This record gives sequence, C-alpha cells and structure tokens, in this order.
Amino acid sequence: MQTWLEMDEFCKLVHLDRESVEALVEKGELKTRNEAERILVEASLGNLSVIPKPTAPVSDGPLIEADFVEKTIGTILGLHEKVLDAKDETLEALKSENRFLKEALFSMQELYDEDRKTIETLTEQLRHSQEEVEFLKRKYKLMWNHAVENYKKES
Repeated sequence: MQTWLEMDEFCKLVHLDRESVEALVEKGELKTRNEAERILVEASLGNLSVIPKPTAPVSDGPLIEADFVEKTIGTILGLHEKVLDAKDETLEALKSENRFLKEALFSMQELYDEDRKTIETLTEQLRHSQEEVEFLKRKYKLMWNHAVENYKKES
C-alpha cells in the first residue's frame, strides 16, 4: 500500500528542508506525482530507508562527547583507587589498634596476677596476725588468771 504526502508534510516528517527533498526527487530516490497543482511524495517505508538518518539523538538531550566519557571514567577510576588506598590505610590502622589493645590486655593480665599475689600475701599476713592476737589474748588471760589465783592465795 502506498502512502502519499504533500511535500511540506513529508519534509516535516523526515526532518529535512524542502530543497533537500527536491534534490532527492531529482536524483530519482523518491517518487512524486502532481495532483491539483500539489506535489505528493510517496512515503512508503522502502523510500524512507534511503533518506539519511539525522546524527542527533531522538531525544532533545545534549550529545555526550567521547572526551567527557573518558574523563568521567578516569575520574571514577581515580576515586576507586583512592577508596582502595583508604581501605588499606583503615585496615592497617585497625591492625595497629588491635596490637595495642592486645599489649594492653597482656599488661593488665600481668598487673592482675601481681595484685592477686599481693592479696594472697596480705591475706596470709592477716591470718598470721589474727593467730598472734589470739595467742596474746590467751596468754594475757592466763597471766591474769594466774595473778588472780596468786592474789587469792595471799589473801
């Protein structure tokens, strides 16, 4: 099935100016016909394929240049390297902190062992002192009992 469009409509459809479409007609790449002093252009898919496609994207967005993409990728790779370096530094700092904490723990364990020995020594001294006090109490009591008995005998 053939679809015929007026020249101006066809130009809008294919995003070409009138002179370019007329040049294509003269080369014989497009079929045309005249009806009532209007030029009609065949708009079938076969004929549209010979018309060069515009290089601009379909969307109205800006074109991204290769240099920009290259710089962006370079920036991303640079940031990635910085992240990896920061990760390595963080790991090294954590290892250093772990070594410090380990040494501190060993030091605390040594202090705890020394304190436990000191407590055992003081506990032994306290027990010995209590035994001596008990001995002196008994000795004092015996002396007073002996003194009382001597006093009773004399009286």
